[in-house]
Order: sequence, then C-alpha cells, then structure tokens
Amino acid sequence: MSIPPQTVPATLLVPPVRRSFLSGFGKFTLSATAIALLAGQERLALVGSAEAKTPNNDVAILNAALGAEQEAIAAYQVGATSGLLQKPVLDLAVQFQGHHKEHAAALAATVKKLGGTPVEARKTYTFPVEKLKTQADVLAFAAELEKGAVSAYLGAVPILDDRNLAKVAASILGDEAMHWAVLRNALGQNPVPTAFLS
Repeated sequence: MSIPPQTVPATLLVPPVRRSFLSGFGKFTLSATAIALLAGQERLALVGSAEAKTPNNDVAILNAALGAEQEAIAAYQVGATSGLLQKPVLDLAVQFQGHHKEHAAALAATVKKLGGTPVEARKTYTFPVEKLKTQADVLAFAAELEKGAVSAYLGAVPILDDRNLAKVAASILGDEAMHWAVLRNALGQNPVPTAFLS
C-alpha cells in the first residue's frame, strides 16, 4: 500500500516542533500553549488569552488544529516513505495518516462554514529525519507527535465557544489518544501509562 506523494522535501531539517522529540525520545510534559508555541501555532497559543476572545475565537482554534493536522499528515508521509516501516506497521501508518486527512478535511470545512479561511499546509516541514534510522525510531517519532496532538486538543476542547465544535474536537482527541496507545504498544511500551491525559 502506498501513500500518494505529498510536498515534503527529502532534505528536512530539525524543526521547532511542538513536541520534545529532539531531546532524545525523552519523556516530557508540555501545556497545550507550550506545544502550540513550539509548533509555530501562535493563534492556538493565544487561546484563552484576552487577545483570542473575539467572535472568531473558534475559527482561530480550528485553524491552529488544522495546521497541526497538516503537519501530522506530512510526518506520516515521511515515516511511510522512509523505507523503514515493514508491514503491518506501514499499513497502520497509512491508516493513521488517513485519519489525519479526515480530521483536516472536517476542520477546513468547518472553518469555511464559520466564515473563516482555512490555513494552507506549509510548503515544507522540518522533521528530525537524521534520527530516524529504524522502524522503532519512526514509531517513537509518531508516538510523540500523537501525544502532542492529544495535549493540544485537550487544551482546545474546553475553550471552544461552540459546544458542538468542542464535541467534535473531543472526538478527534479520542482518535489521537488511540493512535498514541497503539504506537506505544507497537514499541513494547505500556499503551495506557496513566489514568489521566495531560
């Protein structure tokens, strides 16, 4: 199974990513705001601040989530085309990328429905490809991305003004949490290491 090519340059550099993958696959705890700032998602970082409390607050939050979903799509593309993933792990990566594509499509449609303009995917993303040498490295990278997504959605759900949008965001949060658990399990780690997400 192959993933259609995307615009992800082969020479990707180390990014200011929203997760702490660069610290050697170490454990971390970041707030949704910190994750957003590290990811360059300034609008999500403003969520909850006086600056963000405008009639378009939900649009700003959804656009930040859309940007994160686009980054996840690109990250899974890198993993899937790395040549490091063997079946059935490759199939799983393709499935998870498909979920992120569905999330992105739904978020973009909602932003439009709310009168906003959906953010475009970046032309390039920078990922720590020089650290991806084995299938386990790719899985660990993906797991950290999913953990960051869980934290970001967890921060966004309670501050969305429209409660129906909050329900949808919570649904996406659940999917991201399942991705994280499955990836941890594939790495031989406890898939559900804590009773609460943060």
